[in-house]
Amino acid sequence: MFDEPGFPREADLGYSAIALETFVYCSRASEGVGDVEVDRLIEFSQRRNAARGVTGMLVYGNGVFFQWVEGPPNEVRNLIASLHGDSRHHDIVELDRSVDKRERLYPGWEMERVEAEDIRAVLLDALESAQDQNNVAALKRTLEHLDSAPLASLGIS
Repeated sequence: MFDEPGFPREADLGYSAIALETFVYCSRASEGVGDVEVDRLIEFSQRRNAARGVTGMLVYGNGVFFQWVEGPPNEVRNLIASLHGDSRHHDIVELDRSVDKRERLYPGWEMERVEAEDIRAVLLDALESAQDQNNVAALKRTLEHLDSAPLASLGIS
């Protein structure tokens, strides 16, 4: 499943520690994008991500997207490129991006929608159960970003 030399095939390892790229960002929804469009986006992403080995979550509220995706580095890089060309949002702010050998944080979530008021609880739950130090560090960085003024001004608190 990985196209890069030296990476184990995810199918051979199940969801144990493997090289995964993580991308966490926030962005502002374009004019006219609302819950109906976000629901369509989630449905499409679930099908597409399942075929590509990408998992994660999407938060939408107050016209702001917050997304955490993880998966094979090549697939996540392709996803990032498509995000930058997507007219449904703008002002993309990268919060975290890394490639680590670790277990998935959201192994059964091809793309799950989390309500804006629940994002902190979802991240804290993931932090509580995380055993991999790379996951712990990424979650702590993301929670720190949530507490920062730029995200609070976008309506995520």
